[in-house]
Amino acid sequence: MSLEAIEKISQVEQENRERRAAADAQAKQLVADAQRDGQALIQKTRADAAEKGKEMLRQAEEHAAQRAAEISAAANAEGDALRTAAAQHLEEAAEFIVGRVVNQ
Repeated sequence: MSLEAIEKISQVEQENRERRAAADAQAKQLVADAQRDGQALIQKTRADAAEKGKEMLRQAEEHAAQRAAEISAAANAEGDALRTAAAQHLEEAAEFIVGRVVNQ
């Protein structure tokens, strides 16, 4: 083999080592980028889920407050109706009691 051929082989082998080193570095960078992007996506997903959870909780509390107001209004209306009915029968009840006491 001539010296020129040996130098050419050595040069090609060196170029191959350099390409392999560059490819390894690029692969490591791709993995690092993918991991970073994956972590960012996980954090974004968690933040989005937390926001959605807060919104759902707010809606549930709002619905509960509306329902509580409806129940309170119905209870007040029923109480008013019972007071009105009781007031109408108060005089009758008083006369009945007086009649029982007097007749005994």
